[in-house]
Amino acid sequence: MAFEDVCKQSLIAEGELVPCKVGDKEIVIMWADGGEPKAYEARCPHEGVSLGQGDFNGRILYCIAHGWVFDGRCGKSLQPAGWQMKEYPMRVQNGMVQ
Repeated sequence: MAFEDVCKQSLIAEGELVPCKVGDKEIVIMWADGGEPKAYEARCPHEGVSLGQGDFNGRILYCIAHGWVFDGRCGKSLQPAGWQMKEYPMRVQNGMVQ
């Protein structure tokens, strides 16, 4: 898999969520408090609503459309249980998040 630049490293910070685009796909870089930054598909598994505008408090991501709740450290759905955000490989190289 080829990596693509999605944003500058300086734009991401612990406790924040940053929406980005890779080609025509929307992703989110989510860096939970006390964790590592991770890249996820920005579509809620419920109805495909964008999570890029979700409410992220540093640990928990809330889907603004229907209230689904995700763990920011691993993308696992907390409410309802049994779902998972799709994670993408991510790295930081030469000051760029890829």
